[in-house]
Amino acid sequence: MSRGRPREFDRTEALNKAMKLFWQKGYTATSMNDLYEAMGIKSPSLYAAFGSKEDLYDEVLQHYEQCVAPAIWGDMASEPSPKKAIAAWLERSAEVLTRCDLPHGCMVTLSAVASEGHERLGERVRQLRNGGVAQLKARLSEAQQRGELPETTDIDALTRLYVSIQQGMSIQARDGASRETLLGIARMAMGLWPAP
Repeated sequence: MSRGRPREFDRTEALNKAMKLFWQKGYTATSMNDLYEAMGIKSPSLYAAFGSKEDLYDEVLQHYEQCVAPAIWGDMASEPSPKKAIAAWLERSAEVLTRCDLPHGCMVTLSAVASEGHERLGERVRQLRNGGVAQLKARLSEAQQRGELPETTDIDALTRLYVSIQQGMSIQARDGASRETLLGIARMAMGLWPAP
């Protein structure tokens, strides 16, 4: 092996480890030494593979979006019934937010990276959050067009209500709420669906 050649490692596995660390500790509280130790990669190799800590976090967000977010959002777009799609989204959230192989809560919901002074990363997190809001609003608008919601329903407010419930579930999960507790919240939340 030639001198200075980076150590071989599994990039996906390294991103998983970095994701869990950032998810648990937050961006600022996660040191480079924490990352070296968790990822099992020495400093030169980490910088060569991922660039700066900021670049690594950005890639971790993409990894989260590809690997974890689909487990929450699932068939939001393909489920024929908007109401069933939203109910399933809340129930899947309860499952994923309390998984034993991941930190509890949602990495994107709980991220405070913008307020920690990292505007570029904060904008990426906002984009991810806003993407979820847009998906939810599209399904609620569809429900209204199909007569499953009253014409007078404030779709913006209803969207924000359900997003707020799901984000609150994330905080509850981080604070130790059980899967069963969150499933109860998810089911009760559907009782807020305005009758047509």
